[in-house]
Amino acid sequence: MSIIARRILNMEESATLKMANLAWELKDQGKDVISLSLGEPDFNTPQFVKDAAIEAIHNDFTHYPPVPGYKDVRQSICEKFKRDNGLEFTPEQIVISTGAKHSLMNICLALVNPGEEVILPAPYWVSYHAMASFAEAKIVEIKTGIENDFKITPEQLEEALTENSKLFIFSNPCNPSGSVYSKDELIALAQVFEKYPKCYIVSDEIYEHINFDDECFSIGTVESIKDRVITVNGVAKGFAMTGWRIGYLGASKEVASACTKLQGQFTSGANTIAQKATAAAVQADPKKIEEMKQTFLKRRDLVIELLKSIEGLGVNIPKGAFYVFPDVSSYLGKSVNGQTIKTADDLCMYLLEDGLVATTSGESFGCPQNIRISYANSEEQLKEAIKRLKNSLAKLS
Repeated sequence: MSIIARRILNMEESATLKMANLAWELKDQGKDVISLSLGEPDFNTPQFVKDAAIEAIHNDFTHYPPVPGYKDVRQSICEKFKRDNGLEFTPEQIVISTGAKHSLMNICLALVNPGEEVILPAPYWVSYHAMASFAEAKIVEIKTGIENDFKITPEQLEEALTENSKLFIFSNPCNPSGSVYSKDELIALAQVFEKYPKCYIVSDEIYEHINFDDECFSIGTVESIKDRVITVNGVAKGFAMTGWRIGYLGASKEVASACTKLQGQFTSGANTIAQKATAAAVQADPKKIEEMKQTFLKRRDLVIELLKSIEGLGVNIPKGAFYVFPDVSSYLGKSVNGQTIKTADDLCMYLLEDGLVATTSGESFGCPQNIRISYANSEEQLKEAIKRLKNSLAKLS
C-alpha cells in the first residue's frame, strides 16, 4: 500500500509541465530540443516594473502583508478593472494570490461542495479539471471543435446546466485554443445563466492583453449576472511576469472573504515585493506592452501560414493568447517503424522523440483530437520547429 494520500495519487500531473520536463531531460542529454509546450512569454519583465520592485525593497516592504494583499495594491487592481474591463470593485472584493492558478484553486475549494457540478467548456486549461476533481466536484464537459472555433453555443450551455451546477469556468482569450468570445456571444451565454441563479461564473482573463481583434469583453459587466461572476486575472502573461507569481480575483464580498479565509490557512499573503511590482504593472497604460502583443500577432500569422502547408492538419485562426490548437485526427491510427499513433498523447511523444519538438496533447484539455502549440518563441525557432513537425508527420502512413 502506498504511503501517499489518495488525493495525490488520484491527481493527474500537469500535461504542460510533464512535456516541459521531458524536453528539459532531453536537453540535458545534449539534444537540440525546441519546446513549444509551455505558455510563457519569451520576453523579460518591463524595466518600470522591475524598478518598482527595487524601490519596494529599499522601502522595506519585507514583512508579512495582509492576507488578501496590500490595500493600496488592491485599490490599483480596482482601478485597472474599471479602466480596462468596466468592472466595479472595492478593495474588499479583491484577493491577491500566488498566481492566477492559486486564485482559481481558492475559488474551487471555497465554493464547491462534494458532488456539486463544475461545468467546463472543452477545450479547457488543464488545471481546471484537476482543481474541480480535487474539490470532489462532478465535472460536466461541454464539447466543442475547430469547426465552431472551439466556442460553445447558448443551446449547449442550456443543455449542460442544472440546479446542481455550482461553477462554470472558462478562459477568454482561451488557453489552449486562442479563441476569443465576442461581446454578443457572452451576452447570449449570460441570458442562459440568468435561469440558473445558483451557478457562479469564473471568467479567467489572464490573456486579456494578448487579444488581436477587439478589446476583451468581460462577462462580469452583464448587469443581470454580475454578482455571480468571479473575474480572475494576473500579470504573468501580459507583463511577462510568470516568475513573480501574482494573480488576483474580483468577486462579491462574500466570495472574496471566503477565499481570504482559505488563503489565510494555506499561504497567507502573496510576496510583498511582487505585489508592489504588480501595482506598477496594472497602473500602466496597456499601450506599454503593445509591442509584445504585435510580436505575438506576427508570430501567429507565421505559424498559421507554415502549419497550413502540412497536409492533414486542421487549423483555425486564433484571435488571442499565443497558442494554436490544430486538429490532428487524420494522423491518429497511422504508423511508423511498427509504432502506431493511437492518441494525441502518442503523437506528441513521437514528435518529441523523432523531431525533437515538444508540444502538448489536447487530451488533458478535453480535446483528444488536437495538440497545443505555443508560439511564445523566436521566429527562427518557430520556423525550424514546424519544419521538423512537417518532416516527422510525413513519415506516418
